[in-house]
Amino acid sequence: MADYDLWHHGDREVGEGLVDLAVNVRLPAPPAWLRAELAAALADLAAYPDVTAATAAVAARHSLPESQVLVTSGAAEAFTLLATALRPSHAVVVHPQFTEPEAALRAAGHPVHRVLSSPDDGFRLGDVPEEADLVFVGNPTNPTSVLHPAADLIALGRPGRLVVVDEAFLDAVPGETESVAGQPGFVVLRSLTKTWGIAGLRAGYVLADESVVDSLRAVQPPWSVSTLAAVAVVACCRPAALEEAEKLAVAAEADREYLVSGLAAMGVEVLGEPRGPFVLVRLPGADSVRERLRENGFAVRRGDTFPGLDTRYLRIAVRDRETVDRFLAALAAVLQSP
Repeated sequence: MADYDLWHHGDREVGEGLVDLAVNVRLPAPPAWLRAELAAALADLAAYPDVTAATAAVAARHSLPESQVLVTSGAAEAFTLLATALRPSHAVVVHPQFTEPEAALRAAGHPVHRVLSSPDDGFRLGDVPEEADLVFVGNPTNPTSVLHPAADLIALGRPGRLVVVDEAFLDAVPGETESVAGQPGFVVLRSLTKTWGIAGLRAGYVLADESVVDSLRAVQPPWSVSTLAAVAVVACCRPAALEEAEKLAVAAEADREYLVSGLAAMGVEVLGEPRGPFVLVRLPGADSVRERLRENGFAVRRGDTFPGLDTRYLRIAVRDRETVDRFLAALAAVLQSP
């Protein structure tokens, strides 16, 4: 099995003075209304965290019973909880995707079978072995930006199999289409950090059958979700926040199409049909292009740390049109220079 740096993430690409197109957090800072709620909660930090209200807010937001909700310290904590609580006999990760699921499984001592989807067919879901009892897939998938139809995901379900769907970027898709939240036999992971600019706060949650939630809760460290993270979960599940998130998703979709059009006009190959707030490109000498972009003030995400990809691939985060224009000009200069 090929060796990849599974612990490499986009934040390692950024640096002082660089315009960040490597990290998929959309906002540079939380919105004012969220900052105000967080500031108001500072007076409560002497007390131990309580996620009761956050759990109720998530349950109401997804129309599920509270017994099917587990609030977590970011979606990433959920991967570790799953790897710790479960004892799969045949764990499968569909790649290329976020590398944390495989890293967590391996750290817990579980062998991992990789199923590779291909750029040549738009990164459609690969053939998952029938004996697989634990399957991880992203939707929309990081780094491919492909949004799999819910029907294709549901078709992965089997008696005795748990399918984990990382929907960390689904709130960046208008209407949150293709979600499998609430589907029996499925675990859905959600993150609040991407849309609301709170990666440093670590706020996310799990939606799953009650028995799975109970298993995860049993191995979750006490008070792993901070008071401020719990406040953010409540705030971001309110109807007004969901309405704002939908508007942000529509804007991100338009900005993504603007980026894709600019790349296509330059002859840069964009893979798949991007639906997330980032795109995956393939071009000769991509690693050299990435380094030269850094010299010109822009950070993008290398692709060769994702199983199934190599040094020909780069992931580019969607930004506002002014930033995209400056990036495209820098990229054109790099591609045209000897």
